[in-house]
Amino acid sequence: MSPRSSDAPQRVIDAAAQMLARVGLNATSIREVTKLADAPLGSTYHHFPGGKQELLARATTMAGDKVEALLIELLKGGAVQGLQQFLALWRERLLRTGFRAGCPVLAAAVEEPVEALPSQPRAAAAEVFARWQGHLAEAFVADGHAPAQATGLASLVIASVEGAVAMSRALQDITPFDQVAAQLLQAAAPPA
Repeated sequence: MSPRSSDAPQRVIDAAAQMLARVGLNATSIREVTKLADAPLGSTYHHFPGGKQELLARATTMAGDKVEALLIELLKGGAVQGLQQFLALWRERLLRTGFRAGCPVLAAAVEEPVEALPSQPRAAAAEVFARWQGHLAEAFVADGHAPAQATGLASLVIASVEGAVAMSRALQDITPFDQVAAQLLQAAAPPA
């Protein structure tokens, strides 16, 4: 049974997020995304009239929304416990994919599009990172950190996790991720 055409736009967005995580912004092509999504190329352009920029911005937002929902759920048990579970999930993802999959939001944030246009995916990534930071900061405040410290700690967590994922992928080794995770958990401990 073939997938329904009404599901095609969502399948295309999902496939674009997967490709962003694996090969980055510029290596993600609409043709390859539609193949991965088993979707018709022509209808993809119909659903995403802004082309690759629109598609990748929507994929970035969708990936960010999924992580945001996960963070909200994990942080209900407290900042440190939620962070510990979040780090465990990232660790498992790195190992499960053989260090091939990173974060699609980071890919959208750091790569400059080949086209000489303002980057819609980068703008989407900035908005996603701000939301993640807000949720983490709220959890750190609830654990007793001062608001200014909590905001800085939230930035440290996001930047460190993204960097640790990139280092582990480059080195094909989980050690950098584990080292960063241990430091983050220490830094996140509630103040005495």
